[in-house]
Amino acid sequence: RMLGGPVHSKMANIFEQYQQAESGSGAPVSSSYGAGPYRGAAEQLQEQVASTGYVETRRREETPIFDRQIVNFNPPASVLTIDISANTSVLALALADNNVYFIQLANPQEPVRVAVTRRTDEKVHKVFLDSTGNHLIVAMESGENFYIHTPSRKPKQLAKAKGVVIESVAWNRSKVTEMSTGEILIGSSKGYIFETDIAAQEAKFFDTSAEKYWKQLYHLGHEPVTGLLVERFPHAPSTSGEKKYFIMATTPSRLYQFIGHVTTTEPPYFQWLFNNYDSNTLKFVEVPGSLNYSSLQVYPSDAVPQTFAWLTEPGVYYGSLDFRDQGPQDSVTTNCRLLRSRTQADKTNPLFPVAIALTEFHALLLFKDRFEAICVLNDQVVYEKAINPRQTGGMRGMVRASRGGPLAYAEMRLYRYRITKESRDIWKIYLEQGDYEKAKEHARNDPVQMDYVLTRQAEHFFEEKKYDQSAALFAMTQRMFEEVALKFLRVEEREPLKTFLQKKFNSLKREDKSQQTMLVTWLIEIYLTQLGELKDGNAPADDIQRTQRQFREFLRQSRVKACLDSCRNVAYELIASHGDTEDLVFFAMLMQDFERVISHYIQQQAYPAALEVLTKQSDVKLVIKFSPILIKHCPTALVEAWIAQEKKIDPRLLIPALTHYEPPSSNPQANEAIRYLEYCVHKLNNRDMAIHNYLLSLYAKLEDDTALLQFLNLNQGQLHSEPYYDIKYALRQCAEHGRAQACVHLYSTMGLYEEAVDLALNVNVDLARLVANKPDESDEALRKKLWLKIARHVVEQEKNIKKAIAFLSECDLLKIEDILPFFPDFVTIDDFKEAICNALQEYNEHIESLKGNMQDATQSAQAIRSDIQEMRNKYGIVSAAEKCCTCSYPLLTRSFYLFPCQHVYHSDCLIQEVLQHLSSKQKKRVIELQARIMQESQAAAAADETGAVFSKVEQLKSELDDIVAADCVFCGEVMIRSVDKPFIDPKEYDEVLKSWL
Repeated sequence: RMLGGPVHSKMANIFEQYQQAESGSGAPVSSSYGAGPYRGAAEQLQEQVASTGYVETRRREETPIFDRQIVNFNPPASVLTIDISANTSVLALALADNNVYFIQLANPQEPVRVAVTRRTDEKVHKVFLDSTGNHLIVAMESGENFYIHTPSRKPKQLAKAKGVVIESVAWNRSKVTEMSTGEILIGSSKGYIFETDIAAQEAKFFDTSAEKYWKQLYHLGHEPVTGLLVERFPHAPSTSGEKKYFIMATTPSRLYQFIGHVTTTEPPYFQWLFNNYDSNTLKFVEVPGSLNYSSLQVYPSDAVPQTFAWLTEPGVYYGSLDFRDQGPQDSVTTNCRLLRSRTQADKTNPLFPVAIALTEFHALLLFKDRFEAICVLNDQVVYEKAINPRQTGGMRGMVRASRGGPLAYAEMRLYRYRITKESRDIWKIYLEQGDYEKAKEHARNDPVQMDYVLTRQAEHFFEEKKYDQSAALFAMTQRMFEEVALKFLRVEEREPLKTFLQKKFNSLKREDKSQQTMLVTWLIEIYLTQLGELKDGNAPADDIQRTQRQFREFLRQSRVKACLDSCRNVAYELIASHGDTEDLVFFAMLMQDFERVISHYIQQQAYPAALEVLTKQSDVKLVIKFSPILIKHCPTALVEAWIAQEKKIDPRLLIPALTHYEPPSSNPQANEAIRYLEYCVHKLNNRDMAIHNYLLSLYAKLEDDTALLQFLNLNQGQLHSEPYYDIKYALRQCAEHGRAQACVHLYSTMGLYEEAVDLALNVNVDLARLVANKPDESDEALRKKLWLKIARHVVEQEKNIKKAIAFLSECDLLKIEDILPFFPDFVTIDDFKEAICNALQEYNEHIESLKGNMQDATQSAQAIRSDIQEMRNKYGIVSAAEKCCTCSYPLLTRSFYLFPCQHVYHSDCLIQEVLQHLSSKQKKRVIELQARIMQESQAAAAADETGAVFSKVEQLKSELDDIVAADCVFCGEVMIRSVDKPFIDPKEYDEVLKSWL
């Protein structure tokens, strides 16, 4: 197998398995499913092998569609008639002893008995149970009729219906409630149709009847009304007081339809509807026969019916019900036909059913000695099973609820037919009828069946030469890939083949890599061949464009791209072999193989196109790779592309490309390399030394050095210690290209001011003057030396003494005597007479200023000496009761300090207070002084040397006073500095807080 479908074993083994399964199975049911559309399993298996990729290697043992089961209930008397509710599955049985039993089918062992009458001469004719199971009508053969409200279980006589033998009842599903039947129709044995409404409430004192009213509506003739149906039009608009209804009535030989509006104001409600019909306008369907009974069944019975079945002597009259906007003379029934059982078709000895039931796809017929099922789709008997009348006493009737299978009854037995997968083979019928859509609908849950239907439909379209539709369906099947492909190749239909391959490709799983690759390459080959034929045949441009558009849309598919991603070289070679350059470039762009596309354009010398592709992609490596070539041919556009990249690309990596660039000789200033580097420096704030060095080298090559000087000044003005370029490299480049002014700037930047001035003097004196002012003002010797160089150059080289004299006013460091040695030996004094006079005048003024300063200093010294003498004699008065401002103890108990502000402190208290505000160095010095004072005082007392030691102690105390007593701690600078300090030290906060608690 190449594509799709399971791998099969040998055909002989498959048939052997089937034959073994077939020979070992004994079907208890006689069936004709092997005929017509339901062919035998062997034939189906052979056809599957020939047409699909599926093979069932074993026969599925399925249960029959219809299976009869005995209901677990033993009636105490003969069963006369039964009925069942459509919704609740409540069964009502009338027995020969005039008792009615209510049975829940889910629990038949617990029936509820209700006695209808005690009269032994009475016999139940029929019972009628509504869809809710709340209301039961019991019709007696004598014409006596009873109503039983099943929850209350009390029979009530229908007095107004006395004498009427009821043959049929039409319940109005939209009107029935738990306590009332609503308006219902009743058919009698004499052809009359009545309307009544039966309530479950207790009758009034003078009215013992359960009917609210009883009205005759219509007379159909002398035949009994064996079937009645009342159904409201589901989509008809309702006006106030009127609703549209459909009524169907049957007799043993006729079927009537009534359509009209029903009044809801007063009973009888259906009278208006029947008033539209008389003996002349009434239409009916007549099926002649001699039977004195018939039956009317609809499906579904608990909703708006879709189909109906009418039992007649010739067969079952079956059709559909189509509720639209029909009028009184129109018909609701459509597609009507007569279904015949095998015994009814036997003219020599015909046997007639005793009852019928209707399902979605089958009409079920019950005979006294067998059960048959006719498929309503093909009118064939598909199921038949004999019933031994000796065991059952002969079957008597059958009813069917909306859920579950029908119930049949004999004299002393109840049977229930279980329906299993009724629609299992319906797809085959639709398939044989050519209704493929309905066949697919019923086969959608079985992949084997669905594959079979799709294959048959594909073959049907192929035979009708609808190849496109056939190809789409074949791709959905498991038919052998090679077989299908050959089909379309033989008929030389390329478009259907493309459709088949495309659909098949889309149906493959992602892990089927090899199959995907084969299909994609085949499709590419087909498209390329088709394009080549169109171009060679001079086909219209629209056809070529349409085919090319389809080809490109195919390549754009995500699954196709994913498949070709691993084998793109195969696709490249395939497209290239057809010489389709345009689609080759498109495919490379689609696969984002930009390198291949750009290389192709460069080989074709289509540089703008290559640059366009380069700008659309995002791989920076490709930009770096192809820039050296593109900058030679389209530098301006390439630089724009670089600028568009902003910081995505490292400018250092573009320097090799920039080295390949040569500015136009007609306009050297239009340098694209400089433009890009300036963008990096000014816009991107690039600080890379290589970028700055290369930009500087390009500036140095320009004839105009304005840009170079601006660049140097810009770097010099940056807030950093060193420029971003290499100064030595810059100096070498500027010197190599003769940029003297730039060299002067660089020398100045390097701090080589003397060399800068020497070089600047070769350019012009003004440049040298600017350099001379650059050294720091504190370095007066260097500045003076530089200015002397300039003055000497002006005097000796330019012979311009006046200009040299002018430097005296420009630089305050130069004096006339500094430049006099540079003057020639013989020179007239007139050129610098004024300068000499000004210098002498300045000297005199300076001498006078010094004298005044000396006199002021003498007077200040005298005043200081007077103040010191006065301070020595200054004193303060301290009372005996005075206390220390810190410890509050009497002040005179030990040595103390008195401040002019009148604050007093013990010496030790003041030292302890001041230490908190001193620096660590000062604290250390105070402690050292205290120790030395103590040590010196003890040494003096031991040696009895008071003079020299006292003087030394006084010096130490004086130094200590200068530190601790320089200012009052309460009103001096110490207090001002401590304003922002907290009263409690943060380190002691927790401890203080605990002491307060």
